[in-house]
Amino acid sequence: MTILIIVILLAVLFMIWLVTVQRKLVAMEENIRNAMSQIGVQLSMCFDAMTMLLHTAEGYAADETRPLSENVRSFRITVTARSTPDQVQGQDRILSEVAEHLIAIAETYPDFKADKNYVRYMDTMGCYRKMVYTSCLIYNDTVAKYQRFVRMAPVNMVAALLGFSRHGYLESVEKGWVWPVK
Repeated sequence: MTILIIVILLAVLFMIWLVTVQRKLVAMEENIRNAMSQIGVQLSMCFDAMTMLLHTAEGYAADETRPLSENVRSFRITVTARSTPDQVQGQDRILSEVAEHLIAIAETYPDFKADKNYVRYMDTMGCYRKMVYTSCLIYNDTVAKYQRFVRMAPVNMVAALLGFSRHGYLESVEKGWVWPVK
């Protein structure tokens, strides 16, 4: 009888531990999704500011900015909680390429570079880019904590059993996501 009580008690304790680990894994994955979603919000604001900057540039160099506007419209995707680091990095590449072209246009057209909207939108883009950078650091930190927890025994067995998988890091954070200097 005592052995049966001990076995039942151990089974109950194991189930409590299992539920606790599962809940912690769910919470950590939710934090990762929230961090990715925040990156999406920041990138969306970057694209909105970029669109306004392109609209301003059309008044000075319409032929040069139309292809850039078309690229932004056609390649822009919404980064959501379920997006991958590769998708985020792809969006960053689009923003960086368009920014480089706009800076080159500004060097060619001094009136555009002196336009108060150009200056305002470039400053706005700089602020948004810093927010994206910060959000990416938060994402990578959240993923690192999750990866560490998932790799530890015996949690790794429970995570595998319950279908929790590893998440990727945003590699370009190390290279710096700071907006080009105007």
